[in-house]
Amino acid sequence: MKIKKIFKEGNSTEEIAQNLLGKLLVHETIKGRISGFIVETEAYLGVPDLAAHSYGGKRTKRTEAMFQKQGTLYVHVMHTHVLLNISTQAEGTPEGVLIRAIEPYEGISYMESQRAKHGFHLTNGPGNLTKALGITMEQYGDSIFGETLYLDEHTIRIPKEITGTPRIGIANKGIWTEKPLRFIVSGNPYVSRRKHKISPDYGWKEV
Repeated sequence: MKIKKIFKEGNSTEEIAQNLLGKLLVHETIKGRISGFIVETEAYLGVPDLAAHSYGGKRTKRTEAMFQKQGTLYVHVMHTHVLLNISTQAEGTPEGVLIRAIEPYEGISYMESQRAKHGFHLTNGPGNLTKALGITMEQYGDSIFGETLYLDEHTIRIPKEITGTPRIGIANKGIWTEKPLRFIVSGNPYVSRRKHKISPDYGWKEV
């Protein structure tokens, strides 16, 4: 599926969160091209979602990117970690997807130097992947359809199975705590807080 078709009007944020799995997230840096396949996402449904920063339509300097058109990058800091979100709906509808984990693909030695980590712990969490890719608050408000941080149109993988679970770290939010709005590539070792067995194919279909 073409990247812009993923974000076209009418697609729900839950659908977009699942369709992003297997897409290649690329960061063009002065050190070269760094990338990884998305293996875990979380959907945030805006105004009614008690866990969303934009709950109740809250519009601040921090959340403004969430209110912009599809593909706008909402980058924020939580517990000292930079987290990457992508807005998913038309301007004024503040919904988005958090990118929670990637499987490294290009520039792995750079990622290791950034993280001082190796193996499955390199990019298995939202703060880990942004540090590995060199993503900072400077990307706030940019577009995923740009030329620096983007999704590759030509290099994708297809999940064999997608599993939905409750989001991580969402406590005391009523029904929103248990809603299955976190999506993972089943069997992939880079999923954060992984509980499943690792598949020999890492959960990808053969192409």
